[in-house]
Amino acid sequence: MEIPRIEAVVFDAAGTLIRPAEPVGETYARVARAHGVAIPAWRLDDAFRRVLAAAPPMVFPGLPPEQVAGRERAWWRDLVRAVFRAADQMQRFGDFEACFAALFAHYAEPAAWRPLPGARAALDALRGEGRRLAVASNFDGRLPRLLAGLGLDEGLEAVLLPSALGAAKPDPAFFAAVAARLGVAPAAAAYVGDDPEQDVAAARRAGFRAIDASALATLAALPGHLHALEDPPLR
Repeated sequence: MEIPRIEAVVFDAAGTLIRPAEPVGETYARVARAHGVAIPAWRLDDAFRRVLAAAPPMVFPGLPPEQVAGRERAWWRDLVRAVFRAADQMQRFGDFEACFAALFAHYAEPAAWRPLPGARAALDALRGEGRRLAVASNFDGRLPRLLAGLGLDEGLEAVLLPSALGAAKPDPAFFAAVAARLGVAPAAAAYVGDDPEQDVAAARRAGFRAIDASALATLAALPGHLHALEDPPLR
């Protein structure tokens, strides 16, 4: 049976192509201190991971496109409030809205993020091989500007988000919508992500070639890994 060439390579964003410039807990703790609340960074980091894992998908069925940004911001507002409550229920902000606004604005800036090692090299190499490139992530509408600001948008065919796809990872509908938007069969696409369940297992169940970014030395090793998938050794 002939193994189809990987025509399209689709990347997760946070944790795969980009990561925060400093740990989330440190950023939250620093901004909170500026607004009169002192909570240790490690507690905020732990709370953020727990709250984010339990959060509902950022999907708004039937919502007009012009209202999406406001709903995404409200989603993050609820999550950030839950993070602070989970970290320390006794703390009270004099002005939580100002604290949240500062955090939301911080993460909207490319300076708050860093490309993962090898990200640019991988994108350049894959583009040179004629592969179609896209990002599909459970992020929000700030993502295209972040990728552009970090120099990671060149050659990207699309940046696909739950608000436009109508589903979020690990829902199979998310991956089906990605394949449909790109006009490619799942078997001819690879999905690259860092989360074992939401990215790797979910993409594999949807028929994509799934690649665990955390198993690569850096993303610069990705093109060689794809070659091996397309031309496996004889047994």
